[in-house]
Amino acid sequence: MVAKKKKKSTTKKKTTKKSSSAQTSGAAKYPRHSIKKALRIPRSILDQNAGRACTPVESAKYAGVGYTGPYQMELSSSKKYGLVEIKDDGKLHLTELAKKILRPKSDADELIGIREAVLKAPQISEVYKHYRGENLPDSKFFKNTIIDTYKVPTEKSNEFQDVFFKTLEEADLIIKHGDKTRVLDVTADDANIDEKSETLRKLGRKVKIDSSDSCFVMQPFAFPLGGYYEKIYKPAIEKAGLKPVRADADIFGTGKIIDQVWRGINEAKVLVAELTSRNPNVFYELGLAHAYRKPVVLVSSSDDDVPFDLRHIRIIYYDVTDPFWGPKLIDKVAENILSAIQNPEEAIFKSDDE
Repeated sequence: MVAKKKKKSTTKKKTTKKSSSAQTSGAAKYPRHSIKKALRIPRSILDQNAGRACTPVESAKYAGVGYTGPYQMELSSSKKYGLVEIKDDGKLHLTELAKKILRPKSDADELIGIREAVLKAPQISEVYKHYRGENLPDSKFFKNTIIDTYKVPTEKSNEFQDVFFKTLEEADLIIKHGDKTRVLDVTADDANIDEKSETLRKLGRKVKIDSSDSCFVMQPFAFPLGGYYEKIYKPAIEKAGLKPVRADADIFGTGKIIDQVWRGINEAKVLVAELTSRNPNVFYELGLAHAYRKPVVLVSSSDDDVPFDLRHIRIIYYDVTDPFWGPKLIDKVAENILSAIQNPEEAIFKSDDE
């Protein structure tokens, strides 16, 4: 009986170890290769087999590699970027997206296709959309976000960062602005509508909003920035499910103006500040909001208009020369409002000793 117990115990340990290993190996949802490296298998099928469907074993032969672990991982990456798919016949088929990238019919096709592949990749696309139109935060804050918000396993966070940055470089989705790296927003006003709506729905499910919750807008009143309230900020706030409030339009009336501004800021669940032009009234109101420890979504068309002590907070940048800048900014502001409510530490001013 003693021997039996030992045998049972040994079997149990092996099972537990195997289960733990399986969970670890399956934890990485993102492609383990950059987009251009993940094109190797599709390219070899196109070059060696004229793009016809083939078995995975045949595709490994075309790529000149063994049908082993590294190949399987690379194939998985190709699938996650939407470059290949296995159909009911058990064969690998090139997608139209892969053909668009590898056999472009115009100068723009390859880059557009690569960017479409980025938006299909699990976790990479989510982190891209989180930061699009913004400067990336310092490494430690970026790492905390991908682990806490996007559930990248801690032990794989360095690998994820390597793949993420390499892929965005290959897709021309990041540029340098001084010592900062900015993520470009290349979404069009009428593209990926369902995807954008799903992003808002996901954020909305995580955030509790009451019908009385308001968002206070701090912005200059003079043209053209003054017109952004009706054009951009009001629809963005309503899209996020909050009530938009702007001092001159909604709460100025009898009594002291500053008292009403103070009340509007105090009652708001979250605020939006348009920093473009460094308007002194906006900065004064922003100071009041920070004194109240309110989360603020910062927006600017220029780095130069953002004071250095605010640059650790998430900031949305927009470019009015982009023909789609308005719809992009509406979507981005709506998302960041919900994100600021869910993760206020990203949108609240912190002093050096905090």
